[in-house]
Amino acid sequence: MAFDSSLRSAGDQIENAIDTWSRPIKPHLPFISRFLIVVTFYEDALRIIAQWGIQVAYLSERCHLPRALTSIYLALNISMMMIFSSCIITKRYVSVSVIALLGVIVIQAIMYGLVFDMLFFLRNLSIMGGLLLCLSESLLRRHSSQKSSAMFTLPQMTESERHKYFQLAGRVLLVLLFVGFIFNGEWGFLRIAFSLIGMVACVMVVVGFRAKWSATFLVSLLCVMNVLLNNWLNLSGSQRDFVKYDFFQTLSIVGGLLLLISIGPGGLSYDEKKKEF
Repeated sequence: MAFDSSLRSAGDQIENAIDTWSRPIKPHLPFISRFLIVVTFYEDALRIIAQWGIQVAYLSERCHLPRALTSIYLALNISMMMIFSSCIITKRYVSVSVIALLGVIVIQAIMYGLVFDMLFFLRNLSIMGGLLLCLSESLLRRHSSQKSSAMFTLPQMTESERHKYFQLAGRVLLVLLFVGFIFNGEWGFLRIAFSLIGMVACVMVVVGFRAKWSATFLVSLLCVMNVLLNNWLNLSGSQRDFVKYDFFQTLSIVGGLLLLISIGPGGLSYDEKKKEF
């Protein structure tokens, strides 16, 4: 009992410290979070525009499609990423925008032949988790007016209930990126230590136990890893493009974790259940 009380006290002190530290940026945190979640879509759209000829030639050859059809697909892809990402940032048509961007992720994986690339797959699942948290935040805002969305009509479920389930799904998907990091690379003492600490934080986020400070820890860890492992500014050629893509995808996952810190873990979490007792 004494150990449990000490652990709870330490957790409360950490959360209070996080609240104090984040107070100046707290009003802006939801906007920053949404921007970071969709930043990878902006980067991808601008990269396709900058490499238009290369992208058309590559997809035409790989998918055995006419160049005109490939050009139409890429133009639609760019438009969808730019338009629906902007909608999420400005909190307009969020449900439709989330569905559209989820579709972009799936279709891109098929078109570029990356469906069976495990690290790419897990990273994109994490980005999907960030998008679901955007949807959850939108449903939470609409809860008071009880507006229904035909796109997400589920039998006998209120906006509040849907918000809880999307928030739970978002938490689970967000941390899958770490599974990819753990199983990708050579093992060593530091890697084992990092993996154990990271997995503990990931489990805490999934179950919603001290979710805010475990998510804050993961944000700090991801930022350090992103700078060290995805330093695309010092690279050139195709390697620069790949690392840059990974860098912005990781930023999107950081955005999802920041949104989790902003809106909390939701009703289906240990933290919320604890308040009921």
